Amino acid sequence: MKKLLLTLLASLALVGGAAQASEGGAAWDKFPSAKTSDLAALQNGAKLFVNYCLNCHSAAFMRYNRMRDIGLTEAQIKDNLLFATDKVGDTMKASLDPKQAKEWFGALPPDLSVIARSRADIGKGSGADYLYTYLRTYYRDDTKATGWNNLAFPSVAMPHALWELQGQRVAKFVEEKDPHDEAKSVHRFAGFEQVTPGKLSANDYDEAVADLVAYLQWMGEPAQGQRVRVGVWVLLFLSVFVVIAWRLNAVYWKDVK
Repeated sequence: MKKLLLTLLASLALVGGAAQASEGGAAWDKFPSAKTSDLAALQNGAKLFVNYCLNCHSAAFMRYNRMRDIGLTEAQIKDNLLFATDKVGDTMKASLDPKQAKEWFGALPPDLSVIARSRADIGKGSGADYLYTYLRTYYRDDTKATGWNNLAFPSVAMPHALWELQGQRVAKFVEEKDPHDEAKSVHRFAGFEQVTPGKLSANDYDEAVADLVAYLQWMGEPAQGQRVRVGVWVLLFLSVFVVIAWRLNAVYWKDVK
């Protein structure tokens, strides 16, 4: 119960942070939703999650063996994804010690079990849209303690975990007149400049981020696909039953005056 309450509090903090970030952050890009039904993309996303996210962030409500639902065998999970435990039935806990995390970052990194669902914003898009934008808009900023900043979440405390894949970039800004007040100027984003190359090209990096976000979205509700399929069959059954009930009603009242 204590663990559940702590997770809920962390989720509320994330929602608050997302709302605050959305007020001053960049517009969100559209996440390629077809990725959520692509098993190869989900498997690659799981690999990226374990290698780059699970070092600091947990997914306490997700078990490794649930990844069999995205086409991975138990042997594949054991050989490629088990770094923090040796049991496939264990939950996905971070390898980082909680005491060290609090000492280094000032707070425990949030649990990512339902991160894609908690980040939704009616005015901007889905949680997947936010994460897709967030992970693609990091840039170098020497004025920040971590050396990184983010367009989607200005002054973010989290450093860029995927910088080796994307490389290092700086953001270019220009000063413009405020359209609502000519006496003021606004700081407008004018693009990125690549400083050092990453292991992936820009297109390949976007694809990798889309795979990771697809996995994060799937992880928030692993049974979503099954629920949708069952829902379709239920609606078809009800449609047929309505026709049968309508005809039975007509036959029953045919001779009643």
